[in-house]
Amino acid sequence: MASNSQNGRQTNGMMANGGYGSDSTSLPSIAGPPVADLVSQLEDYTPTIPDAVAQHFLSSSGFQTDDPRIVRIMSIAAQKFVADIANDALQHCKMRGAGQTNKKNKDRKYVLTNDDLAQAMSDQGITLKKPPYFM
Repeated sequence: MASNSQNGRQTNGMMANGGYGSDSTSLPSIAGPPVADLVSQLEDYTPTIPDAVAQHFLSSSGFQTDDPRIVRIMSIAAQKFVADIANDALQHCKMRGAGQTNKKNKDRKYVLTNDDLAQAMSDQGITLKKPPYFM
């Protein structure tokens, strides 16, 4: 591990004021143009999960905010998470059905099964168990 020596002390490159350099111009900018673009695009985008539903679940989990942009970002993150799981489950379904040959491959309809969903969720670190009366 490379370390800088200042006044006989070993440091990891961070300055006492939390910056990386001796002047304030070398500090990384957090509120740059990409963040401003994201905030402006949030106003125009309507997520699948309504803001009221996202606000309800955020408040029931203990997260309190009055900023609608934060709620919208959390709603978009939840939408992406669900879409990723659904896409992974579709890929598992396609792999499971790859051994089956059918003349109508273009008209193939896929069925989301609990096994495909369980495999996709286990890829995300979530364990899905069937109740004993469904086994």
